[in-house]
Amino acid sequence: MSEAIAIKNREGASQENEEIEAEEPESQMDWQSIWKPLGIIAGIFLVFFWLPIDSSRFTGAVIESLALVKWYAREHVLLCLVPAFFIAGAISVFVSQAAVMKYLGAGARKVMSYGVASVSGTILAVCSCTVLPLFAGIWKRGAGLGPAIAFLYSGPAINVLAIVLTARILGPEIGLARAVGAVVFSVVIGLIMHMLFRKEEQAKADSAIHMPEPEVERPLWQNVIYFAVMVGILVSATWGKPVESAGLWHMIYSVKWLVTGFFAIVFGVLLVNWFRVKTYKVLLAAATILALSFSFPHQPLIAFSAGIVALVVLTTTTRGETESWFLSTWDFTKQIMPLLFAGVLVAGLLLGRPGSEGLIPSHWVSGLVGGNSLWANLFASVIGAFMYFATLTEVPILQGLLGAGMGKGPALALLLAGPALSLPNMLVIRSVMGTKKTVAFVSLVVMMATISGMIFGHFFS
Repeated sequence: MSEAIAIKNREGASQENEEIEAEEPESQMDWQSIWKPLGIIAGIFLVFFWLPIDSSRFTGAVIESLALVKWYAREHVLLCLVPAFFIAGAISVFVSQAAVMKYLGAGARKVMSYGVASVSGTILAVCSCTVLPLFAGIWKRGAGLGPAIAFLYSGPAINVLAIVLTARILGPEIGLARAVGAVVFSVVIGLIMHMLFRKEEQAKADSAIHMPEPEVERPLWQNVIYFAVMVGILVSATWGKPVESAGLWHMIYSVKWLVTGFFAIVFGVLLVNWFRVKTYKVLLAAATILALSFSFPHQPLIAFSAGIVALVVLTTTTRGETESWFLSTWDFTKQIMPLLFAGVLVAGLLLGRPGSEGLIPSHWVSGLVGGNSLWANLFASVIGAFMYFATLTEVPILQGLLGAGMGKGPALALLLAGPALSLPNMLVIRSVMGTKKTVAFVSLVVMMATISGMIFGHFFS
């Protein structure tokens, strides 16, 4: 009897030990889930604990970072990004996936798809951030990786006004090299990206073969006119002021708001006739915008902002595809806008605004890009890739760097890498197509810009 009780006690104790051992991994897992947030909290605490607020360079860099964000918000968000978000949302809703894959998909004819994507910058005078919603729109609808990357690079790189300005200020040889390099880059980088991820591209092409013909709400010619009008508003509203006070570019700049107003009137007519928006709503919005235009003739941004608010109201109070258009636009805004502002803050903190300094002294940069060595061209490419350049601002920046001793090869390398890339741009691209593709794209741009700079510098030193 006593032996049976002892055996039973030993079995109970063994079972308790097994239960304790079984519980140990669960307790360990709990600790693992605690260490990560605890480490983040401790890291944030140490950053604030050792914050060098007594350093004039640090406080100046913080001010420059905030000033860059303020400038970006005032000069680019309303005029560039918001119209681009609406265009991207329209692509997502009104352009069928089958149509995108037919003309820009992985299985489309290479000459047509890459040809269209590589010259898009001649129409879109946008910066590396403004092109992102448009890129995300065609990518979401099924565009092939190669054509989408060609569009992503060429959008800000092949800007006619920027290339003309480069030739006039920095010399015709740099202007021509920038134009040729940008077109070649967009195609070559797109083709290499297609080859690197060809298995995914083949799967996308196979799915396009079995995709049924879409049922369209309106004929193709109506969609073409609709998108052309929106692009017209984007391009005319963002037309930058040229350096010279005479000539064709200055004449276009002097009437940019009249041209924008014309496109806005056409856009209102399209909303009534093709998108079933109530006529009285459009007329009320037009009267408000017109009143603000006459009340604040020297502050056109006020009337333009009212137009954006009016479009939001019109699209959210009209049911059907128009409401879907706004919801798609809002999805792109939520995904892209926070990353852009975070990237602009960091870029401003490290490099400052054009003509100012951040944490990295400008004489370091100018001192490292002299001559035509591999290091000088690589450094110029990397700095250009991470620094944010608004449209046309890269030209006066390079003018100052060339005057400080920068070589012509590194100057071209920066021109080929800078306008198409930036830290905010990279953060958004990663959120759209993943880390591997983003690293491959950025690496290709930096490497090709470096090689091009060395070749150019060898002949035009």
